[in-house]
Order: sequence, then C-alpha cells, then structure tokens
Amino acid sequence: MATHTSSRRDGMSRMILKAMGIFGGVQVLSILCSVIRTKLVALWIGPVGVGLFALFNQALEMLNTATNLGVRNSSVRDISQALEHRNVSIISRIITVVRRWSLWLGMGGALITLAIAPFLSRFSFGDYNHTWSYVALSIAVFFMALTNGEYAVLQGLSKLKRLARVTVSGTLGGLLFSIPLFYFLREDSVLPSIIAYALCVVAAAFFLKDREYPKARVTSRETVQMGAGFIKLGIYMTLGSFVAMIASYVFVSWLNTFSGTTAVGFYQAGYTLIDKYAGLVFAALGMEFYPRLARVAESSRRIRVFVSHEMNIAFMVLTPCLLAFILLRSQLVWLLYSEEFSVIVTYISWGVVGTILRAASWCLAFVMLAKGDGKVYLITESLSAVVGLTLNMLCFHLWGVDGLGYSYLAWYVVYTIIVAVVYFGVYQLRLNTNCFTSLIATLTVCVAMVLTVENDSWLIAILIFIVASSLSLYIAYRTWRR
Repeated sequence: MATHTSSRRDGMSRMILKAMGIFGGVQVLSILCSVIRTKLVALWIGPVGVGLFALFNQALEMLNTATNLGVRNSSVRDISQALEHRNVSIISRIITVVRRWSLWLGMGGALITLAIAPFLSRFSFGDYNHTWSYVALSIAVFFMALTNGEYAVLQGLSKLKRLARVTVSGTLGGLLFSIPLFYFLREDSVLPSIIAYALCVVAAAFFLKDREYPKARVTSRETVQMGAGFIKLGIYMTLGSFVAMIASYVFVSWLNTFSGTTAVGFYQAGYTLIDKYAGLVFAALGMEFYPRLARVAESSRRIRVFVSHEMNIAFMVLTPCLLAFILLRSQLVWLLYSEEFSVIVTYISWGVVGTILRAASWCLAFVMLAKGDGKVYLITESLSAVVGLTLNMLCFHLWGVDGLGYSYLAWYVVYTIIVAVVYFGVYQLRLNTNCFTSLIATLTVCVAMVLTVENDSWLIAILIFIVASSLSLYIAYRTWRR
C-alpha cells in the first residue's frame, strides 16, 4: 500500500513539473514576444505608438474582464468535475454550454463596446476623434470571448499540451502579422495589429480545439440553467478582481499625491518584478492544479493530499528562483530598468520573501474556487485588498520605498492567515505536517539570504544559494526521473 501511494505521489509530481515546464516556457515566450512588439513599436512608431498600445490594450483588458464574467476560469470547474465522472454525454453538454455562453458574452461585449465607444474616446483622448477606433476594438473583444471559451474547455479537460500549442501559435502568429503592419502603416498600425493578434489567437484556438466530445443538443433554456452555476461563480471572481484593481488605483493615486510620480514609478517597477515575474510560476502551476483540484472538490482527504503536495512542489520550484533573484537583485534592476531604480533593491528583496507566503496562500485559496464558493472568495479577496492598501500606505509613510517591501511581506502574512481560517476553520480541512516544515525552511533560507546580501556577506550568500538550490534541483530531478 505504501509503495502504491508513493508511486501515485511521484506520478503527480511528474505531472505538476511537466505542466510547469510547458506553461513556464509558454509564459516566457509570451513575454519575449511582447518585448519584441514593444521594441518595434518604439523603434518604428515612437512614444506615440507605445502610448496608443497602452491605451487600447488597457481598454481591451478592462472590457474583456467586465463582459466575460469570469467564464474563462469558473467554467473550468464544471468541465473538470464532469470529466471526473467520465460521462461523455454530460461532458459534451457542458462543453456546448460553455461555448454557447462564450459566444453570447462575446456578442454582448462587442455591443457594449460599440455603445460606449464615444465615451471611451472622450475619456482616453479628451475628444471623440477616436470613436471609430473603439468601435473597431469591439472585434477584438468578441474574438477574446470566443478564445476564453476554448481555453476553458482545454484546461478543464486537462489537455494542457494542446492549450500550450494554441497559446504559442496565436502569440507567434500575432507577432508575425504585426511586424509588416508596424513597418508600413506606422501609427495607423496600432489598432489593426491588436485585432490581428486577437484574430490569430482565436484562429489557433478553433483550429486546435477539442473534437473528442461531439456537440450536444442543448436548448437555450437549458443553456441558461446549466450555465448559471459557473456564471454566478464567475461574477464573484470578476468582482474580486475589480476590488483588487480599485485598491491598486487608490494607492497609486494616493502615492502620486503624497510623494509624486517618481515614487509611483518606483512602486510599479518593484511590483512588476515581484508580482508579475514570480507570477509566471503560479500561472504555470495553476493550469494543472485548478482543474485537478476541482475534480476532487467533494473529497476532503484528496483535497488535503493535493493541496499539500502542490504546496511542497511550489516551495521546491520557487526556492532556487527566489534565491537567485535576491542574489542578483541589483543586476536585474539595472538590466530591466536603470541605475536610477536602485532604490527599489531592498523593496523587492523583502517582497520576494513575501512570495513564499503568496505560494502557500495561493494553494489554499484555490480550494474556494474548486468548491465554487464565490461569496467566501469575494470576502477574502476584498479583505486582502483592504489590508494591502492599508499596509502600503502605512509602511510607505514610515519607511519610504523600502517600506513597500515590508508591506508586501506583511500583506501576505495576513492574507495567508485569512485563507487559512477558511481552509482549516470553515472547510475543516488539514495539511500534511511536512508542508509546515517546508514553509518554515523556505522562509528561513530566503530571509537569511536577504540579510546576508543586505550586509554584503557575499560568500555566505553564494554558499546559501548553492546548497539550497542544489538540494531543490536534486529533489526535482529525482522526481522527474521516477
């Protein structure tokens, strides 16, 4: 029995590491394509082109978030649970419902974009001269909604390699189509390139979409009834995202008033390094973890096993990455920004330590989504937003830019406690004891690395990095080879 359990655990570890490798590579490729696109826009069009890209893409992201109602993530749960019962008829019906809702939401999003196009032009540019540009943007909103539906189907069915191929094909196709547009049309190419990118992604999604499960006969009334569950959860997820966006906007506005635009630049630069780039690991892990957890949402024992195992894998993967980040923090800031941004070094160092707690809380928080508990999820995310906003203001007021690192760490201490109360108290779930050992060990190693680097004890810092990273990589290698 012990051998069988160990074999299953090793198989799960290989699956997690493979998914992380696949989607980690996809995320890196997407960032690289984005960097190339931005560089070409800056080179051939100039600052005006970069500004237009930012304005149209932000509008597109906002409209997609608001009108898609979280279907991209919420419907994964329903598809995964249907897959667990291995009923082809039910799976086909749910997939049909998800695709139909994506079509409806895409049409609705496009119509809303058409209706508010004059307002968007006035708000963004101060006049109505770009109204037709936002009218054209409705095409991209429609394409993105259709793409989200196909992404959800592939993720829910755990067809992750195909999902990765869709993402890579769409991203590369969008870049290749954009290059001649940038060169020949210059400033007029910005909006066509955004639409071309959305078209390439949706074309890749439909070309590589799942065809194993046939289209089911579902009436419009049944579509509404069957989709009510993931739409309701999606609305809660959307509201949670908007609360976080509002808190971020309030803090940036306060910071700009309190200290100036330069401080906002330092905050944004540090936050991008901590949150976005470390988020690559979380995005890669979440692709496989969320649908797998959703399939066993009714089994407390299996949830405990899955969450505990995922947490240990996350610590194992993050340890060498975070230690390297802390060790090379000054070089990374210089490479990605400039010498002027050296003031964020301490900020990002303590923020990286907070990323460890973010990994732990991330594993626990997914249980709420797997169980479809939208209200609890919204409450925890709202509390998190308020705590993060308060700590950012307080710590910046006391310690300046360095305080933003302390606040990030303290924020995730509090957020981890919040989700732990839900996990242990509300759901009455447990974790394996080795999770706590791994958490304490990883925190200790990273804190030690920060302190040694802050005191210029480079020999000790390098020794910590070599020993801890070698151990993590050795465990990962043995897991992969089993």
